[in-house]
Amino acid sequence: MDAVTGFTDSDRAVFGAETRAQFAAAYPETPVKLRHNLEHHPLLTLEALAGLAGKLPDDQIEYNRGDLPIGLDGKPAPTGLSIEETILHVATSNSWAVLKNIQQVPEYEALLLSLLGELKPVIEEKTGAMLRPQGFIFISSPSAVTPYHFDPEHNILLQLTGSKTMMQFPAGDNRFAPDTTHETYHSGGPRELTWVDELAAGAMEFPLAPGEAVMVPVMAPHYVKVGPESSISLSITWRSDWSFAEADARCWNGVLRKAGLNPQAPGRWPHSNKAKATAFRIWRRLGLGS
Repeated sequence: MDAVTGFTDSDRAVFGAETRAQFAAAYPETPVKLRHNLEHHPLLTLEALAGLAGKLPDDQIEYNRGDLPIGLDGKPAPTGLSIEETILHVATSNSWAVLKNIQQVPEYEALLLSLLGELKPVIEEKTGAMLRPQGFIFISSPSAVTPYHFDPEHNILLQLTGSKTMMQFPAGDNRFAPDTTHETYHSGGPRELTWVDELAAGAMEFPLAPGEAVMVPVMAPHYVKVGPESSISLSITWRSDWSFAEADARCWNGVLRKAGLNPQAPGRWPHSNKAKATAFRIWRRLGLGS
């Protein structure tokens, strides 16, 4: 048995050939449901994750009450429990927890890089070098909600235990995440978004059971609700030159907007956004924003 993947030589791939083909057809802009065979990995049990929490810096751990609204102002809601208690008693603790940047612990770094290694040829063919690989583990009580937000990384969410449903919205659509919100986020603001019930009609619904996963494009708004049992999920993420250029172009638009202009939103992939990104990087290097 392989110490990293937890599988025998005959069943080593976590993403099968059909899944890799589906990913290749969809990446980087089309949300798609995928299959994996990681759900029984020994590093991903509650006991192992409680141990992982004890190895991570405090600022890499977040745990909130589970009964949160879809829209949230970004302030954590305390559970009254330690992170280890929250994880070990997740079935009854009415909580959700996220362990961030698990690659800081060697055995989890090996697992993350092994998973991404299976997809790396497709990733690098389309969006260039796979940059800043990161892993995040979510441990959630029954019916817990991860509020409406977006993320700057390319992302695949793998469901390991229990079930959850991701409601995902089109990336780059001003209706679901205004351009000014993007600009504020990339300038250091919160990633939580303002929710109104009228947005619900635009959602794509992805129910996830153990062994299923969903790809989330860069900055695609989404929220998640856990099913009737407690849940464990693993998010594997990476950046690309394109994602960094999109972020810097958003920052440059913020500069232009403060100057009284109304800039056009950056283009989605395969548009490069290099001109605006370069302008912002020069502006930042010259210290003009300080």
